[in-house]
Amino acid sequence: MENKTVGSAAVAAQPSASAREPELASRALARIQKCIEKAEDQRHRISASGALTNEQEAEIRDSFNIQIKAEIAKILAPLHPADIAYILEALPTDDRLLVWDLVRNNQDGDVLVEVNDGVRETLIDAMDREELVDAMETLDTDEIADLVEDLPPDVVAEVQEGLTTKERAQLRAAMSYPEETVGARMDFEFVSVREEWSLETVFRYLRGFEELPELTDMVFVVDRNQKLKGALPVSKIVISDPERSVRELMKSDVLTLNPLDEATDAAQAFERYDLVSAPVVDETGRLVGRLTVDEVMDVIRESSDEDAYAAVGLSDEQDLFGSVWEAAKSRWIWLGVNLCTAFVASRVISCFEGTISRVVALAALLPIAANIAGNTGNQTLTLLVRSIAMGQVTDSNTIDLFKKELCVAIINGLMWGAVAGLGAWLLYYDSAFGMKLGLVMFLAMMLNIIVGALVGLIVPLTLKKLDKDPAMGSSVLLTFITDSGGFLIFLGLAGLFF
Repeated sequence: MENKTVGSAAVAAQPSASAREPELASRALARIQKCIEKAEDQRHRISASGALTNEQEAEIRDSFNIQIKAEIAKILAPLHPADIAYILEALPTDDRLLVWDLVRNNQDGDVLVEVNDGVRETLIDAMDREELVDAMETLDTDEIADLVEDLPPDVVAEVQEGLTTKERAQLRAAMSYPEETVGARMDFEFVSVREEWSLETVFRYLRGFEELPELTDMVFVVDRNQKLKGALPVSKIVISDPERSVRELMKSDVLTLNPLDEATDAAQAFERYDLVSAPVVDETGRLVGRLTVDEVMDVIRESSDEDAYAAVGLSDEQDLFGSVWEAAKSRWIWLGVNLCTAFVASRVISCFEGTISRVVALAALLPIAANIAGNTGNQTLTLLVRSIAMGQVTDSNTIDLFKKELCVAIINGLMWGAVAGLGAWLLYYDSAFGMKLGLVMFLAMMLNIIVGALVGLIVPLTLKKLDKDPAMGSSVLLTFITDSGGFLIFLGLAGLFF
């Protein structure tokens, strides 16, 4: 009726939550780095002494390295796989591989699941075929599915051979769903009961498990065909009369997810309704899995990372200490775009060389007008990208959003334009054109703030219409438009007045 097989080996390797502290990983990282530094210092001292033979140096160095490795292994032993992943991501490649060799074998698979794609690639490359197969055997099928794309085909084939028929079917199902869907994230371990059962029967049934699947806050109620009828909170089983039936106490209005639903949409539902888990049903209403809050937190974190990197044209899958050449190449596109936009902005300024030469003060005030447009645009852009990610921006409310942001920009433009205009007049009040400079500054600031807000709206909405990530390169495009537009507006007004 359900999957009772829980990854006991992986669970047993992890310390209890009460033994962990939020700062444990960072403190462990500092201690490991200190160990590595001690090994480096010892190596340099031995080499600098010159009093020992090569054999003596090697013997002392090997003995010291054994001590250091034992110390690092002791630091790693109590750590959760997520903490080890954090440490590995923060170490340069050579140090990372040294530490990776000291990770306990029954944690290899869990750590591979936790690290980012770039680091995972280096760790897998450092493992032989047998090590990879052993690491996969400690994982559940949904976790294996997360790693399949990074594994050599022969390893995948051997891992599949070691699975039961049911587990192979689950693995194929998980691999069949697109990466960003609920199906690719769902857990196949769940508990289901029948609505005609009494609570006493349910309680006896649950006691038959060696351990319940993690984050089991409810058991799912299904019929003979595994179609979902509702859910029964575990708390109800504990506190209610054992003679009462599941049908009496179950909740029938449970939020259900489809395997093809977007994972980010599911994450929003979890946040909105404060869920711990939710059933996943197929098109026929059959229960096929569940989504849990730990996976949802991963979705939220990954989405946040993607947006932050995409805004400046980077990939979130990069290894902090990866190949210098690959890192350089990954930044070429948007650096090239930036260079082109900078040339465009410089050409805008050069068109007004005559005006600037007559009123040199314009050169000093020029950056102010452009920067305020960029800041305004970034505020609007950040608000809109987040709202789009949360699904709050739709075709029906886009016009209202434009109106609201335009009104905000006009109010801010009038207020801060007046402040900037007054400041420019005070700075140059004793010159022949102090009053004109103040007026130009006021108008330029007001218009630039309005333009910045409009660009902050138009750029992500346009990307969304083109089915692109609204955050992708949006910061670069915003900077280009607001800089060039800001220069053009400020110097154009100056040309009219002077």
